[in-house]
Amino acid sequence: MNRKINAMYFSPTGTTKKIVSGIADQILENMNGQIAVKNIDFTLPGVRKEAVPFTAEDVVVIGVPVYAGRVPNVLLNYLNSIKGNGALAVSVVVYGNRNYDDAAIELKDILELNGFKVIAGGAFIGEHSFSKVLAQNRPDEKDMAIVSDFAKKIYIKIITQEQIENIIVKGNKPYRKYYMPKNTAGISVDIRKVTPKTNSNCIDCKLCVNVCPMGSIDYENVSKLNGICIKCGACIKKCPTQAKFYDDEDYLRHKLELEVGFADRKEPELFL
Repeated sequence: MNRKINAMYFSPTGTTKKIVSGIADQILENMNGQIAVKNIDFTLPGVRKEAVPFTAEDVVVIGVPVYAGRVPNVLLNYLNSIKGNGALAVSVVVYGNRNYDDAAIELKDILELNGFKVIAGGAFIGEHSFSKVLAQNRPDEKDMAIVSDFAKKIYIKIITQEQIENIIVKGNKPYRKYYMPKNTAGISVDIRKVTPKTNSNCIDCKLCVNVCPMGSIDYENVSKLNGICIKCGACIKKCPTQAKFYDDEDYLRHKLELEVGFADRKEPELFL
C-alpha cells in the first residue's frame, strides 16, 4: 500500500507545528515517498469549519498543545469531526515543561473513537505559551534529534508489522479535571477570562488579528476582543513591537510560579 503522509496541527506559536512536521517529513524521507507531506494547519478558525476525511492509505501525524493538562476544549468539536476511516495516526501533545497530565490519553481516545488506528504517540516540550523563559526555544536541537529517531521507529513499525499494534499511553481514566492555579491563600483561581492588553507601542499592523486562533481580536480596534482568549501566546509572542501583554495579578503570579517551579528540563516521552 502506498501511504500518504499528513501533518495536522493546532500551533499558535509554532512549537507543535515544528514537532509534527518534523515527524511527518522524516517518515516520508524514510519511505522515499514521491508525494509531498500534506500539511493541514487548523490553528485558524476558518480551517476548523470543515472536517478533513482520511482513508486507510493515510498516515496522519496530528498534534495539539496541552492546555491545563488536557486537549484544548475549544478543539474538541473539530477533532471529533475528523474521520479516520482506518487511517494510521501518530498522536502528539506538546506541553510547556509543567506536565501533560491526561492530554496524551485524551487525544489518543478521540482519534480511536473517530476511526483512526493510533500506532505511536509522543509528549514533547515546547516553549510555554505564557512565557519566554520556560522551556525557552524548545523544541530545540536535542528535541528534534529525538523527533527524527522517533519517526524512523514509526516507519519501521509500519513496514514490519502485518497487524500494526495499538499503543498504550500514560494517563488517567476518567480524565483529571483541567489544571487550575492557586492564589496566595491556596484557593483555585480561574484565569480563563483574563485577556491581553495593548500598549502605546501598537502600530496597528493587524498581525494579532490575523494570528488569533479564536478570531477574537477586533480588526478596527485591536485592543478590543470580540470573543474568548485561550492564552495561547500568539498575539504576544508574534507582535513586532511588544504591544500586547497581560496584567492580571493571578495570571502573572501563576506565570512566575511555573517559571520558577518547573525550570528543570523535562524530556519527551514516546509511546510505540
